[in-house]
Amino acid sequence: MIHYQLRCEGGHEFEGWFRNSDAFEEQAQRGLLSCPLCGTTRVDRALMAPGIRTARSSAPPKEEKTAPSATQPVETDGKIPDVALALLQRLRHEVETTCENVGNGFADEALRIHRGEAEERGIYGDISEDQREMLEEEGVAVQRLPWVPRADG
Repeated sequence: MIHYQLRCEGGHEFEGWFRNSDAFEEQAQRGLLSCPLCGTTRVDRALMAPGIRTARSSAPPKEEKTAPSATQPVETDGKIPDVALALLQRLRHEVETTCENVGNGFADEALRIHRGEAEERGIYGDISEDQREMLEEEGVAVQRLPWVPRADG
């Protein structure tokens, strides 16, 4: 998955997640992307600062033991603004409809895809912190997503 900062013609900025850069281009050309604030479909990528690792930022936070499970939604306790929650629910729906849930086999399947041993496709599932570190060392890009309850749930 690729994360883009997006901007509509009205100047509103928001985030988008895509299977790859071609998926973004296709959805933008077909008018399938819309601003969550004003609804316009005239959306393009905004400038983003690159993620640069430093010696201090390369270590994971101490309190983090395991990655969130893709099968168990995080509790929001009303602390996420409604607009953000709606976007996260939309993101979850997009991931569930365009990617394959490989469950506990996520790390193995991501590695197989990375090595060209399996078909390249979007996947999601569960991963431990040790598995995440192993994938990172192998050069496999992995992104955690806040897995909020479904909009229809």
